[in-house]
Amino acid sequence: MERWQQAGFGLYVHWPFCQSKCPYCDFNSHVASSVDQNAWGDAFELELDRMRRETGPRRLSSIFFGGGTPSLMVPSLVERIISSATGHWSAANDIEITLEANPTSAEIEKFRAFRSAGVNRVSIGVQSLNDADLRQLGRMHDAKEARSAIDMAQTIFDRFSFDLIYARQDQTLAQWEAELNEALKIGSRHLSLYQLTIEPGTVFGARHARGQLRGLPEEDISAEMYELTQQICEAHGLPAYETSNHAAVGEESRHNMIYWRSGDFAAIGPGAHGRLTGPSGVRSAFENERSPAQWMARVMSTGTGECERSSLTQMEAAEEFLVMGLRLRGGLDLSDLQAVSHHRVSQNSISELIEIGMLEQDGSRIAATAAGRILLNSVLAKLELLPSPN
Repeated sequence: MERWQQAGFGLYVHWPFCQSKCPYCDFNSHVASSVDQNAWGDAFELELDRMRRETGPRRLSSIFFGGGTPSLMVPSLVERIISSATGHWSAANDIEITLEANPTSAEIEKFRAFRSAGVNRVSIGVQSLNDADLRQLGRMHDAKEARSAIDMAQTIFDRFSFDLIYARQDQTLAQWEAELNEALKIGSRHLSLYQLTIEPGTVFGARHARGQLRGLPEEDISAEMYELTQQICEAHGLPAYETSNHAAVGEESRHNMIYWRSGDFAAIGPGAHGRLTGPSGVRSAFENERSPAQWMARVMSTGTGECERSSLTQMEAAEEFLVMGLRLRGGLDLSDLQAVSHHRVSQNSISELIEIGMLEQDGSRIAATAAGRILLNSVLAKLELLPSPN
């Protein structure tokens, strides 16, 4: 069995449109006053046809509608894509179909229709349970709408998650502790908890460069917030199974686990990235055209939305396997690394990291410790990759 078969095969669908652009967001999202959703459905179906011709028959473990704001899609379009995908590939009995949603009143009203369309899990972009901070983050909902969306999700979907951002402007450790405890009382069995990062090319990035983004916590306070997050979630039965994701046992995002375990995923829509393993075992990385208009024109005129594709070298495959696998609390198996990349990690570099408490090893499995996960980039930089002997 090939590695992608062990890790699973998923489909990512990118809906690039939003009602407004959040000032911290560096995703490929665009504000549009109107969208011809029938035309987008035609383009998505052409892309699914192409992906199916490339992959041949496979078992589909998950579908993930990301964005942008996929909850702005009409439910009939979501149903059309799900029907086409599960017609092209055989759906796993427990297929996970996730849709990202914003908690505005208009989008909440679609939840039942999305469930009827085939969605069985929603991921809600709450970001904060504080009205002042929601305004500061440029969100279009308030805390009351966020709670209503969560209540509705609990009623309609068997599985749901919501996101929060911490280390926000002027946020204290005590305030984050209170907000996180409030979130945990709501009852979700999956939370995505992200530190606010200031990315170049965003509104926040430009403000920060001008010295106009004040009140961001110092690095040591951000680290304390991270550590507190781990302690509180662990105590509530939602340990971190990945750097920023917390879940009860069995409630992990199956789609995202495909990424972190280096499985294969088809990807359609503007700016979407995919990974597919060919018959020879070589893994391809591909990226779609980012501009929605140009992606649409490319698909309709040439039959493909791709703009770049490359075969991963063995070293690139090894680096990607390490980067993704060490994000997981359970880490990775070195024998799997060797199988997919014909590379190994120097035992000396592993031993040095174990000695300073950044890494742990159990047989052929390595994992970052709690201290190592905070400094994961430094851990990765110290792991030396070497070609495996033939």
